[in-house]
Amino acid sequence: MVPPDSVFGAAPHWVGVYAALILTLAVSGGLFYRRVVRLVLLGRPENRFDQPWRRLANFLAVSLGQRKVLQRVSLRDKAGIGHVVIFFGFLSFLLSYVIFIFGDSAWPPFSETLLTTTGARAYAIYLDAAAVAILAALAWALVRRWVAKPRRLSFDLTRSIDAVVIVSLIGGLMLSTLLTEAFYVAKGGLGPETSVIAGGALGRWLSGLGLGVDASNLLHGLFWWIHLLLILGFAIYIPFSKHMHMMAAPFNTFFHSLKPSGVMEAIDFEKAEVFGAGAVEQFTWKELLDGYACAVCGRCTDVCPANLTGKVLSPMHVVEDIKDHLIEVGGRGGKGEVPPGSKPLIGGVVSEEAIWDCVSCGACMEECPVQVEHVPTIMSMRRHLALEEARIPAPAMDALISMEQRGHPWRGSQFSRVSWAEGLGVKTLAERPDAEWLFWVGCASALEPKSQRIARSMARVLQRAGVDFAILGEEERCTGDPARRMGNEYLYQTMARQNIETLNGYNVRNVVATCPHCFNTIRNEYPQLGGNFRTLHYSQMVDRLIKEGRLRPVKAVNTRLAYHDSCFLGRHNGVYDEPRRVAAAIPGLTLVEMEPWNRERGFCCGAGGGHIWMEESRGPRINHVRTGHFLETGADAVGVSCPFCLQMMEEGIEAKGMAPEKRAKDLLELLAESVDAE
Repeated sequence: MVPPDSVFGAAPHWVGVYAALILTLAVSGGLFYRRVVRLVLLGRPENRFDQPWRRLANFLAVSLGQRKVLQRVSLRDKAGIGHVVIFFGFLSFLLSYVIFIFGDSAWPPFSETLLTTTGARAYAIYLDAAAVAILAALAWALVRRWVAKPRRLSFDLTRSIDAVVIVSLIGGLMLSTLLTEAFYVAKGGLGPETSVIAGGALGRWLSGLGLGVDASNLLHGLFWWIHLLLILGFAIYIPFSKHMHMMAAPFNTFFHSLKPSGVMEAIDFEKAEVFGAGAVEQFTWKELLDGYACAVCGRCTDVCPANLTGKVLSPMHVVEDIKDHLIEVGGRGGKGEVPPGSKPLIGGVVSEEAIWDCVSCGACMEECPVQVEHVPTIMSMRRHLALEEARIPAPAMDALISMEQRGHPWRGSQFSRVSWAEGLGVKTLAERPDAEWLFWVGCASALEPKSQRIARSMARVLQRAGVDFAILGEEERCTGDPARRMGNEYLYQTMARQNIETLNGYNVRNVVATCPHCFNTIRNEYPQLGGNFRTLHYSQMVDRLIKEGRLRPVKAVNTRLAYHDSCFLGRHNGVYDEPRRVAAAIPGLTLVEMEPWNRERGFCCGAGGGHIWMEESRGPRINHVRTGHFLETGADAVGVSCPFCLQMMEEGIEAKGMAPEKRAKDLLELLAESVDAE
């Protein structure tokens, strides 16, 4: 856009431009520091500066490449495309302001000198088309949000007046762009900018209607200044609006965790002043930054199994409410103290019920287009409740007490750690200390009757493949995963250190686990405490054994199988293909998918986050909803790769009155049936 000659004849236009710019930068900079930077820095230190090249690559892919925004684009949901149009339009106009407004205001030939006349003409035509495209995207967004109203845009936060203000500001910028161009053309302006298509056509039409040169000149200047003031006003408004995510999201993607999403950070009990977060300044700075990065798009809550089944938990509300609370209290309360007149964080800002509703499945984080990490924030508050206030639901407390007293969470179990192995000839490490592989059985597969089928099948498969393995037997203890997910980090570390000491004592190097929770803990979290072991889930090992020809499924298992992705195997550790290849290798088995709730969008069985030992707070049971997904496929059986999932799906099938017509089977059971026929 060509600048006017003056500030309505009162002063050279560059004086007004730079005076407004300096004032805006001073005001918005102060607001940005006071409402964002200062408050984020109240959080606890956390190292998110390692591996800068990986972080840069993630930033480029997610922020600039809009990878997460576009990951769910479909014929039914094109919101990602609309966002990309607006996003890249924003970047294009931002650059144009530097060139055509601030550059040309300081030195009129700047744009043509920098871009050449042809380049300036091409850029002007592009901006003209972009303005039209953005207006169309905004109109569609308004209709979608206020008329079509998909579920994720039905929440109170997604229907706030702030959304209307933002759309109005962006729309005003685009309209003033087109009108400024139009009146410049109508007054007979010269240069590359007169080649614009939409603005040019409008200007020629207005001129044809009899709009004079003087009026066109006045209106050109008026809308040019309106456009500039809208830009600068936007900069001042951003720190108060949800569009703060435009500034915070790039930082959020750069500082996104590079670890598997199922990993929780360890507490250093010798140095930590607090355990978990019961006040805003007790979160890490990254957890506080998440609130500013949140785009309030509703995607996280829209896929949350707890929210979808009528629970209180809404991941979007958790991070947004914490941010609003941070802005309200602003560190005024001191270390963990609640300022007068303010609500406490837990029980006031975020309900305890919501904190315990979380099944730690990570669906919210998978969907988030700006990589907000909701689960660690929720777990920080859960740790505070467990370690600082001993406020734990009674069923969870029973499981924790059992872990302390018996080394496992299954109260009432009459089995020993080796009962499942009777008659199979399985050796313990004490009997065979030089075994190549340790088969980590896990508490469920060893002590829960239904899950013992998995352990027996695993032993038979390993024996058939000639794998040199042994078990710990009575020396095995719970990995501590349930304690960690239920907030008792101290108990987790106690149990983990005992196991690590045992494994190191036998010089264990290779571990294979049937339970994804055990697999995730030993593989990703034991290294925090000095336990470094090559750890595989059974699906990874069995897939390799089949490829190497050491396992040959030969007996046909004629069934239609709907595969269910375990959260801690799939979403948290990216193991999707191996279980499916194992299923595909079994003759007679037909694999079907539970669309759209599969792979990265897999729907939790409801057992995660310690919920296999806790009652759900309200609404339908999560495993019953997941069972419904299975039944909709018409498959004969649901296939799992996790003892927790097996129990939850079996209960769901029984609750819906579909047993024995429908079954739940671990892939190991089906594989063992097929290879045992040799």
